[in-house]
Amino acid sequence: MRQTQNQQGQSQSQCFDEMWGRNDGLREPYGKFNEWFAEEDPARLRAKQREAEEVFRLTGITFNVYGREEAAERLIPFDIVPRIISGREWTKLERGIEQRVRAINAFLHDIYHRQEIVRAGRLPAEMISKNAAFIPEMIGVTPPGGIYTHIVGIDLVRTGDDDFFVLEDNARTPSGVSYMLENRETMLRMFPELFSQNRVQPVSDYPRELHRSLSACAPNATTDTPVVAVMTPGIYNSAYYEHSFLADKMGVELVEGSDLRVVDGRIAMRTTQGYKAIDVIYRRIDDDYLDPLNFNPESALGVPGIMDVYRAGGITIANAPGTGIADDKAIYSYMPDIVEFYTGEKAILQNVPTWRCSDPSSLQYVLDNLADLVVKEVHGSGGYGMLIGPTASKKEIAEFRDKLKSRPGNYIAQPTLSLSTVPIFTKSGLAPRHVDLRPFVLVSPDGIKITPGGLTRVALKKGSLVVNSSQGGGTKDTWVLGD
Repeated sequence: MRQTQNQQGQSQSQCFDEMWGRNDGLREPYGKFNEWFAEEDPARLRAKQREAEEVFRLTGITFNVYGREEAAERLIPFDIVPRIISGREWTKLERGIEQRVRAINAFLHDIYHRQEIVRAGRLPAEMISKNAAFIPEMIGVTPPGGIYTHIVGIDLVRTGDDDFFVLEDNARTPSGVSYMLENRETMLRMFPELFSQNRVQPVSDYPRELHRSLSACAPNATTDTPVVAVMTPGIYNSAYYEHSFLADKMGVELVEGSDLRVVDGRIAMRTTQGYKAIDVIYRRIDDDYLDPLNFNPESALGVPGIMDVYRAGGITIANAPGTGIADDKAIYSYMPDIVEFYTGEKAILQNVPTWRCSDPSSLQYVLDNLADLVVKEVHGSGGYGMLIGPTASKKEIAEFRDKLKSRPGNYIAQPTLSLSTVPIFTKSGLAPRHVDLRPFVLVSPDGIKITPGGLTRVALKKGSLVVNSSQGGGTKDTWVLGD
């Protein structure tokens, strides 16, 4: 296949392209892939793209879309062109990610204990006391092993050859790892020759590492090999596929709140032989629904009394309740200070400049420049509840202006970054599309392990900056090359 993206020309040439730079020639990580692609038959690749879609459909790799009248379950689009990151680039990212995750864990311990960062004047007290994600029930509680964030997803964007920014921190229940694993499995099945030509670091051991990491966080009440379970809200949750996938790959039980109860000061799950104690619960359920006796009394998804068992040291909950404050988008704006306060080092990974709309002067700036900014809800996720000014209509901007004026503290704003592009396979060859990256991090008393690569989300629509699957985005296999 002789037609390449560089020969087509980039409609988004002002952006940094991870294959072609800024139209200054093929970048080294893509060298072997480009040679392979140039010799491929376009008809074969189109057939492989259809084959991949069929594999995903048969496997059941779908997600649910909320608030839609049409069929809620959708197939996540997959693109066969990998995103390729050099070993050198990944080494820098790893150092920055580990530094940030250590700081987040230290921050969580601090705010639920002495709040030294507030005493030092580095973070306003109201950022904690008035934050809906702060859980007073966690005050004074130290989780087993001192780990609050057992599984973390750090969303990264790239704007240049050596310019990476953290877009978001996902410290509650980061999703997407199942798609990372299925993407790799699909590429290995369809293009084994590519993996023999490129030294791609593996990701397949993630479930085993996840189980090992969770087991290492077992509470003192554990008397034997730790029993781990994945807790799901049920089949109607948007990430249910991932919940069942991870339980299956780890070889542990997938449970719902109705399967669990408090027995002799422990959390036990129903089995055919009666109730069996659980040591570690990897919960994929929000804090508010976790325990109707301590949080939302109307929750039918949680386990009555689980927080009392947790505080008494009878169960490990991963991630710990109350971790959501660490991925609050208003707290995000303080992350450079948080990293420096707890590590004594400048942040390796940069933050995107952020205006907190709760501040009157920042609010005025945002209102005056809505057409040029990205505005997000501080507790929002999945691409919902946000405004991308440059692509929004005048009506959408006017409606968002009213939202900002009525609830300014509910929003932050950021400049519209020129996100990097990676080629996707189209009928006419390769074409650039914007991407982000979510590496997955496992944290335990034994250390921090970062899976090489992560989930690349891609905006399949030309010019779009929205990569979320709920908003029409797709995914790619992410390759980190060995040295």
